[in-house]
Amino acid sequence: MRVSKEKLKELITNKLNKAGLTEEHAAGVADVLVHADARGVHSHGAMRVEYYAERIAKGGITHNPEFKFEKTGPCTAVFDGDNGVGHVAAKLAMDEAIKMAKENGIAVVGVRRIGHSGALSYFVQQAAEADLIGISLCQSDPMVVPFGGAEPYYGTNPIAFAAPGKDGKNITFDMATTVQAWGKILHARSKNESIPDTWAVDSNGEPTTDPFKVNALLPISGPKGYGLMMMVDVLSGILLGLPFGKNVSSMYHDLTAGRNLGQLHIVINPEYFTNLNTFKEAIAQTMQDLNNIKPAPGYNQVYYPGQRSAEREEAYEKDGIEIVDHIYDYLTSDVIHNNSYDHKSPFAK
Repeated sequence: MRVSKEKLKELITNKLNKAGLTEEHAAGVADVLVHADARGVHSHGAMRVEYYAERIAKGGITHNPEFKFEKTGPCTAVFDGDNGVGHVAAKLAMDEAIKMAKENGIAVVGVRRIGHSGALSYFVQQAAEADLIGISLCQSDPMVVPFGGAEPYYGTNPIAFAAPGKDGKNITFDMATTVQAWGKILHARSKNESIPDTWAVDSNGEPTTDPFKVNALLPISGPKGYGLMMMVDVLSGILLGLPFGKNVSSMYHDLTAGRNLGQLHIVINPEYFTNLNTFKEAIAQTMQDLNNIKPAPGYNQVYYPGQRSAEREEAYEKDGIEIVDHIYDYLTSDVIHNNSYDHKSPFAK
């Protein structure tokens, strides 16, 4: 099923509004979800709507939160999300970080007490579109075995980065600190597809290709990914006085309660370090250099980070966004949610 960006945003907005969000906040969430689907990151797109709708309907997301922004220094601030939808809180916090970086060269803004915020690439692209460098990272619930361990402690704890080039083209990457994001497992389940045996392990700690048998994810590159997820947990959890490690709230355990998650935005103004045009030209040259590298056997081209996602977005702009049929059927139905997630294991079918 292919749907235009405008139609998909309308469907998501309507569903979340009926679940209890204000129309403004529902549209804000829809922006981030459509951004993910448009870039081919379906694990963070429309497939998440029913989960959000159930949590909203059951009170686990504040319907009309009282956001508070407090500057704690010339370049630092904390944005309290009152356990509202993370997408909206993270976007507004990035708006404030952009203003601070424009004025002072750098900004570090902690976003505390929020729900799941979706694809981090959305927020770092806000910075890149303002001719700034954006970095964002956030904690998530424990579902990853630490290197050498047999039970989960950290979450997928993603990191995103974007830097502006020329002609509106940006270098962007958004990665989980696991071999693959949990949302990719969910996407495989939604399509009844197998997964590579390097992504996750089953209840015995053995590699599995069956997305329905996943009991824990694996850190990327073993101890290196383990170290990165620790760093993310410190900067977006401990630094903000929030629950950390195995104490981070489960995505599904109790949908009536706020999740109290943390996120950190770091924004850097290139003009405080070099000439902006020189910087953007160098980024553009980096993109071209990477494209010109001789591809290895089995590859047609070397892409710069974010290039393929941008190309998918252009294609979807023309032909519509591909959405799994049963997700489209849910979005166009009168059902708010099917009580599918509350008090379930994060690895439940």
